[in-house]
Formats: sequence, C-alpha cells, structure tokens
Amino acid sequence: MLQEIFTLGFDRVELGHGIRQSLWEGIERFLADHPMTVTSLHNFCPLPIEIQGSAPDCYQCTSPRAAERERARHYTLRTIDHAHQVGAKRVVMHLGSVAIRNYTEKLIRSIFAGRYLDRRYVRIKIAAIQKREAVAAYDRVVEWLQPALVHAMAAGVTLGIENRIGIETFPSEREFRRLFRDFDNSGIGYWHDFGHAQVRHNLTLIDHAEWLTEMLPRQVGCHIHDVQFPARDHRVPFSGIIDFATLIPSLPVEQPMVWELSPNASKDDIVAALTHWKGRFP
Repeated sequence: MLQEIFTLGFDRVELGHGIRQSLWEGIERFLADHPMTVTSLHNFCPLPIEIQGSAPDCYQCTSPRAAERERARHYTLRTIDHAHQVGAKRVVMHLGSVAIRNYTEKLIRSIFAGRYLDRRYVRIKIAAIQKREAVAAYDRVVEWLQPALVHAMAAGVTLGIENRIGIETFPSEREFRRLFRDFDNSGIGYWHDFGHAQVRHNLTLIDHAEWLTEMLPRQVGCHIHDVQFPARDHRVPFSGIIDFATLIPSLPVEQPMVWELSPNASKDDIVAALTHWKGRFP
C-alpha cells in the first residue's frame, strides 16, 4: 500500500480509518526503510477489530448510549497512541451526528430533479436547519472530548476536528465556533476538508472561501479532493469545480495537505494532477 503511494510521488501520508491492525507491523517496517513521513492518522486507526470495513462513524461520541460513547473513546485513545508510535502529530476526528432525517440527501436529490434554489428547495433547507438546531448534543460531546484531549496532549498529538457534509453531522458551523471558544488551546484544531466544504457551499449552507478564512487561525491540516457538482467528491484535483488557485495560497505552508481520493482514481490522473499541483503551488 505505502509502496504504491510512494511510487506515485508522495513522501508524506495519512493513515486512514480503513487500515486493519494486521497491516500495522508492515507499515512500521516500510516507514523504517523509506523516506516517508506520516502526517496524521484518521480516527479510528487501526480499524476496530470487530468492524469489517472502513467506518469512521461506527462508534459516535454523540450517541445517547453510554456504551457506544465509551467504545468511541477507547478506539480514539488507541488511535492517538498509534499516532505517537509513528511520529504523527495529528489525529483527524469525526465528532458524530444527531438523529434527524437525512435532509442533506433530500437537498441533493432536489438538485438532480431540477429544483435547485427554488422555493421548495429553500423550505427543505430551512426545515433541516431548524431541526438540526433543535437537537442538543454539544455538552455530551464536550464531556466526551475532554479526556481524549488530555491523552492527546500528553502524547504530543493535536486533534483536528473535520468539517463534514451532512446537516445532521456534528459540529455545525455555529458549534465549531463555540468549540474553539471553549477549547482555547493548541491541543485541538480545525481540519478543513475541501470537498466537504465545497458540497456545503453548493447546497448554499456556507460560503467556502469565507468559512476557510474564518477557520484559518485554528486550522491544523486539510484534505484535498475535488468535487463535481453538486456532491460527487473525492475527485482528483483540477477535475471538478473547486477554485484551488484562490483558496490554497491562504494556507500555511507547514500544514499537511492530504490528498483524499476515490479508489477509482487512475494512476495516470493522479500523477498528472500532482505534477500540475507542484507547478502551481511550489
């Protein structure tokens, strides 16, 4: 796995949430023998042994069930420990979701039905936001997050909270702002997913450029992938609608920019995009 990524021209890598424990020894051997750096791990990594496929939301800290929240905490602490093992300074985190209808998918279907931004679309969006705002999950997440943050800081690891696509996911933009007011320290930061932000922009939930600018002081890294309108993400950069030329120059150069691509992306397309990227953003 790492040899293929290395051959494509990447010397830094994020270990994702689909990596099984059985791969870990081989990963450590490869890293010992090659000039490759692990920038980050994506929670949960390694994959919980009882989970059969990539599933970053298999256990959620927003769950009303204490047992599920405890499983989420257990595997989060394990991810932090594995990050420390391989010298990664960041763990990318999902913070769960709340129990409302999947309004996001309903909005996307409305776009494909030719109803983009008409009155029905706007009614669905307003109803979705009202339902989401009525669900209180903030205190539960903060209580769950505190011991994870203590563990991360002791390991020299920063927790990067990733923005998500779904209206039902946590945190919303309002909750992000509150979270960073309440956790005013360097142990927790913002992880910007360009594809997710662009889809939320397409759904008229945010302005991508404005949101990125607002979060820059707390940003600790990002996922790079492109989007084909309205919501087909994880495309190779420069194959979709994201205005990387405008957005990328604002990012601190020392932050990791992890290409998070569909497994269907071809080798030739990745190599060509990487060559273009290095020329455009040296």
